[in-house]
Amino acid sequence: MTRALICLAVAMSLDAAPAPAQGSPMSFFITSRGLGNGAALGGLEGADAHCAALAREAGSTRFTWRAYLSGRDENGRPVNARDRIGSGPWHNAKSVQVANGVDDLHSENNTLGKENSLTEKGAMVNGRGDTPNMHDILTGSTPDGRLAVGAEDTTCDNWSSTSAEGHATVGHHDKTGGGANPTSWNSAHPSRGCGQQNLVATGGNGFYYCFGIPMG
Repeated sequence: MTRALICLAVAMSLDAAPAPAQGSPMSFFITSRGLGNGAALGGLEGADAHCAALAREAGSTRFTWRAYLSGRDENGRPVNARDRIGSGPWHNAKSVQVANGVDDLHSENNTLGKENSLTEKGAMVNGRGDTPNMHDILTGSTPDGRLAVGAEDTTCDNWSSTSAEGHATVGHHDKTGGGANPTSWNSAHPSRGCGQQNLVATGGNGFYYCFGIPMG
């Protein structure tokens, strides 16, 4: 084969080769650090702002970020975590899809768990069996992602309290442990108080989930 034919064959093979797969941008993470003040997050707006700040530090500028937290609006009306986070799909920092939509996220089909529920830096969060255990993730939510409406507060006074008397519903990011629903990523059991040390004592660190909604 002549040099010209060889060059032509190589060029044709390069043209025919599929383009390299592009990783999906991160649209889901667990906060790599809390605000250091227990469950006092500055309300839903303060929690959202912390999500956005961490995402910017990680180089993400393509999403509006929302904390996966249930609570109440300024008029006292219920706000459900599932209604705050857009429609998906969502991918972690390593481009793994954790859910393709809200219903999938709240079903057994999601791929959440210790290996996939990563921080914005792509790091794994300590789970049960690690020292220290930090698998309690603040949500204030029922298993289907809604605010529990009743006499008992599940959001540490709408994410503003550090009282030892209050509590917030937490999930287990590693889907293991104790509580009424030990394998639930979003509604495993109540925390033991709302202060930072209260959260640490029950296996948490004031972390929560953040979800991205595409801009525009």
